[in-house]
Amino acid sequence: MSKKLIIAIDGPAGSGKSTSAKLVAKRLNYLYIDTGAMYRAVTLFVLRNNLMGKTDEIIQLANKLDIVLNFIDGETNIKVNGEDVSKEIRSFEINSNVSEISAIEGVRKILVKKQQEMGKNGGVVMEGRDITTVVFPNADAKIFITAGIDERAERRAKEFSEKGTLIPIDKVKENLKNRDFIDSHREASPLTKTPDSIEIDTSNTTIDEQVDLILNEVKKIAFKKGIKI
Repeated sequence: MSKKLIIAIDGPAGSGKSTSAKLVAKRLNYLYIDTGAMYRAVTLFVLRNNLMGKTDEIIQLANKLDIVLNFIDGETNIKVNGEDVSKEIRSFEINSNVSEISAIEGVRKILVKKQQEMGKNGGVVMEGRDITTVVFPNADAKIFITAGIDERAERRAKEFSEKGTLIPIDKVKENLKNRDFIDSHREASPLTKTPDSIEIDTSNTTIDEQVDLILNEVKKIAFKKGIKI
């Protein structure tokens, strides 16, 4: 079996990393893994069980959840204990609480172990907040995607609108700022750009341009490693 790359993509919410990562995976015929969906799934069940603020109970819950990810027809399908929660985890309520749950070290340890198992054989494009730093610090390709807060807020508001939920742009922006702060200042696996990550600013690029930029960098790395993609 020919070697395949582990492509790790990090970046803040709304930077375009999820959309880009999906398309990169499709172009390479690699597996796309949305680690953020896993934290959203835990958050959903924390809220259902009224466990916000109860760290020990949240960790116990996370350990009991059977989380299964599948990438079907360009979308992440996620089941928890056999229940499809793919749509429910994308709500504004989940957006507003997921960073707090993601900051819990015990939860991260549980999910990181699952993520490492998913991607250990390569042929994956995995995106999140700590992929280049914790999940796969030795990834073949490390990409850090960013964008200005105004652009990110517009993108996220549009996503909600397309799903039938109208959220004022100011509220979306405030939510993103709060998530940025929590994600980058948490003790456990904070969002940060590693020295060897390639930074791509998507503020003024189309999705196709983002994908091409990432693929160009990945192809350079593959060529140096003698890996055919």
